[in-house]
Amino acid sequence: MTHQILPIQPLLAPETGAPSTPDATALAQEADVIAGLLQEVRTEIGRVVFGQRDVVDQALVSILSGGHALLVGAPGLGKTLLVTTLGTVLGLDSRRVQFTPDLMPSDITGSEILDEDASGHRSFRFIPGPVFCQLLMADEINRASPRTQSALLQAMQEHKVAIAGTEYPLPRPFHVLATQNPIDQEGTYPLPEAQLDRFMLQINLAFPDEADERAMLLATTGNAHVQPRAVLSAEKLIAAQMMVRALPVGERIVDAILKLVRMARPETSDVEQVRDAIAWGPGPRAAQTLMLATRARALLDGRLSPSLDDVAALAVPVLAHRMALSFSARADSTRVEDVIAGLVQRLG
Repeated sequence: MTHQILPIQPLLAPETGAPSTPDATALAQEADVIAGLLQEVRTEIGRVVFGQRDVVDQALVSILSGGHALLVGAPGLGKTLLVTTLGTVLGLDSRRVQFTPDLMPSDITGSEILDEDASGHRSFRFIPGPVFCQLLMADEINRASPRTQSALLQAMQEHKVAIAGTEYPLPRPFHVLATQNPIDQEGTYPLPEAQLDRFMLQINLAFPDEADERAMLLATTGNAHVQPRAVLSAEKLIAAQMMVRALPVGERIVDAILKLVRMARPETSDVEQVRDAIAWGPGPRAAQTLMLATRARALLDGRLSPSLDDVAALAVPVLAHRMALSFSARADSTRVEDVIAGLVQRLG
């Protein structure tokens, strides 16, 4: 099936999201086309990845929002399979790097080598590293040294790398899906707060339920292997990302996002549990992320504007890794996720 994507002209009514002009009508039609493509993406990924619907949706939300995601889960839950399948279905050039303590920044970004031509003239030539792709899987990112982590951080934030004083832009789009194993922390280098804040979402993977695990066993232990097909391309994904930013957000949703983020900071919160249990809370980037992510989730579900349900569904993935518990809260076995859930209930 061929889908024609029209030029995007972001004109919608700011409050209701209802089409108010011919341009807005065209935008709504374009949103419907992109939403249909995203449903095909979901279906195609579901043929390969079993029992992780929320995880798949959150990964797609992160990519549609133009950001990066941190996948946290025990070994064997399909993190690598998910990223590989996403690269194929979204039509992106994807690569995987296994992070280890001896990995150097140049192993990620690339390096210069000295070349000599037939006439004996010598010059330096840049050899791009694996970061020069559209979808990078940084496997067990916390096993790399802080120096290597910081090299990846520049690429994630600025979408370029600097080698020997020369800047090299990365391909568009560019997304990093990094993984962490929450069980074995020996010999790891925990990500600093500044780098955690660069990840739009922290996606926690749980064990599948019995029915999904049974389907997985039957589908993956035989001779037949399902090969996913490409549904999107880099150009269509960029168009979808532009559409996410064009979708309207009602004042009620803006107020809810602002209220939630400010309630999560002990300095500005009127919630006693937050003032007692939270050492530091999310910054303005969290509110920006939540605004984009709710739009992306709405588009993924075929809606033209986000709702409070989107804010509630994305509150933990967006905020949890941007907050830290106080010492007394950790001693009382308080969970950041529970604190956020209590704040979401206050949104009404």
